[in-house]
Amino acid sequence: MTGKEGGHVDHASEGATPPHADVVNPDALEVAPGTAHERLEGWIPELAGEQELRGALEKAFDYRGDVTITRKDGSRIEGYLFDRRTGASLKESFVRLYPKDSSEKVSVSYAEIAALAFSGRDTAAGKSWEAWMKKYAEKKARGEKDLSLHPEALE
Repeated sequence: MTGKEGGHVDHASEGATPPHADVVNPDALEVAPGTAHERLEGWIPELAGEQELRGALEKAFDYRGDVTITRKDGSRIEGYLFDRRTGASLKESFVRLYPKDSSEKVSVSYAEIAALAFSGRDTAAGKSWEAWMKKYAEKKARGEKDLSLHPEALE
């Protein structure tokens, strides 16, 4: 099929629009902002009420270091918070941790938590793509031959 039946447009004619005229320019699309990570290392949130506790535990879930939970009975547990299960009440909500000194998973009810501290080093702080590119450019500017970047020791 040829001509108008085949989708061809006479570009010389008045009012003609090419078939790709309604395609959106990707450069004009809205761009979502990047994620800004809070510096939580060393932070001890005040847990005055249920909302503060839930908010602090959400941040602890996203944190890339160890946290220390002090229970209402005075016992403490330090480790990596890897899961949380939120329920309708504090008794029905739980966090799960890998304790620093054990390989067993520990579950703690929100209702048992008296205090929370972001005690461990944030292992991902300063590890953005921009930070990597800055280090790369600095090495290149110094004339170094080995431009590969190696990971830091965790502890």
